[in-house]
Amino acid sequence: MVNVSKSKYLLFGGYVLLCLLAFVILQNERSLEAIQEESLKLYPHMYDRMPRIPSPYMMKDGTEIVVAFMKGKKYACLPVTVENGDPLIYARGADQMGKGKQLDIDAKDFPTLAETGLHSEIELDQTKTITGRSVATVTEIGRPERSSGAGFMSQDEDIISVLKGDNRLVRKMGLTHPQTAKALFHVWNLVFMPYQDIEFLMYNGKKIFFEIQGSRGWQDSIFNDEILGQHILKIWRDMESDEKEFLIKTYAHLDDEQLAGLIDDLSTIETGEMAFYYIMRYGFYEGHTDFRVDPIAVAFTFGLRDLEDLDNAFKGTLYNAFQEHFTKESLSRGMGK
Repeated sequence: MVNVSKSKYLLFGGYVLLCLLAFVILQNERSLEAIQEESLKLYPHMYDRMPRIPSPYMMKDGTEIVVAFMKGKKYACLPVTVENGDPLIYARGADQMGKGKQLDIDAKDFPTLAETGLHSEIELDQTKTITGRSVATVTEIGRPERSSGAGFMSQDEDIISVLKGDNRLVRKMGLTHPQTAKALFHVWNLVFMPYQDIEFLMYNGKKIFFEIQGSRGWQDSIFNDEILGQHILKIWRDMESDEKEFLIKTYAHLDDEQLAGLIDDLSTIETGEMAFYYIMRYGFYEGHTDFRVDPIAVAFTFGLRDLEDLDNAFKGTLYNAFQEHFTKESLSRGMGK
């Protein structure tokens, strides 16, 4: 008799749990707005609930969109297509600023990069000039206190060693330079819209926050090209609790300051828009200076790779991967391979 009663209670409990599960699923479904592409409405249209589409998403006509949560507590689908547009000439004023050449890759100097999205180290070893400037000149004007205060690479780095070093990082993650550049351009292209009204973006299931600040003048390129810089961008996401727990456990040998630095390195990018064009065109993320765009941070922040995959790719050396400069000596030791 007792066993029969227990069975009844177990059956009833199971029924209650199933009802609760069905209720949760139904609520989740109601929190999203199912949308077919044919009926998809872009900004300035607003949705009360988050549209149930991937973000980022490419429409059939090639338009690339991201879903954003606006400060008005509504959602919007924002067009952020990476494309070659009007020239990026800041002297004409913000109202006439174009996207510039966002799809161009320097096939003349780096044919393998143009073909595969990654550099050939054999080609890099044979490179004497980039855009008609000698690699020695590019290196010299790219160091701190030359063409800019912060510089485009550290004093102990040169342009070829930086291209090699980041190429190894990107290859190790199973990505290409156009893939990382596209994610960054998706944020930059919001500058052509009222981006101040955006609270955060959804990107591969991650909440991406960003700030864009302009300046009065602009920075010229270290290459013989038209690329200019006038803005400072901060892009970040909050690290999830399970990600923090993974780092605390896996990198227990780091002290508190080092661990905090690793978390910041992984989840925060501070740079100028020049770097996005540099990455697409040359595979150049800038060296270890204040404006560096680390490809590992791009992969993590934008959800291109999850934390455990990154840790496996770098065999437990993520902290060192952020710290070590790309010098000829470090590369010859096999750094990044």
